[in-house]
Amino acid sequence: MLIRDATEDDWTHIWPFFSDIMGAGETFPYPLDLTSEQGRHIWFKMAPNRTTVAVNNDGVVVGTAHMNNNRDGNGAHIASASYVVDPAHAGQGIGRALCEDSLRWAREAGFSAMQFNAVVETNAHAVALYTSLGFTIIGTVPEAFRHPTAGLVGLHIMHRAL
Repeated sequence: MLIRDATEDDWTHIWPFFSDIMGAGETFPYPLDLTSEQGRHIWFKMAPNRTTVAVNNDGVVVGTAHMNNNRDGNGAHIASASYVVDPAHAGQGIGRALCEDSLRWAREAGFSAMQFNAVVETNAHAVALYTSLGFTIIGTVPEAFRHPTAGLVGLHIMHRAL
């Protein structure tokens, strides 16, 4: 698998699985009815931030990540990132590879830590992955996410020093 910087042309390959995941409303606090243009605007980060794609050995885009400073100004030394993996390719280590790549990028860019602001507590796969990579849950905002089947659930704030 290759992880590389995303190009505008990659969006046509990202959008189908991105829109399905966002539309399901189970893992991201984005509007459920995003248009392609709105999704692209949310997902593609401008330098010095970064958006990447994971491409499998067949040349298919199977996942994507974006990474950025968590806050501006006096909070700009903490990175953040988000990941989306095509469900048709789940269980192949794509999320782990994207997360490891973003941690490497953040370290090389001089960030001192990475923080995830809104990990849905029912997203067991993401919580387990992040925990296995050294993140800890430093707090949970109760009932901060309206899950389509589980109702109101918490959003974890997860952190890892770099």
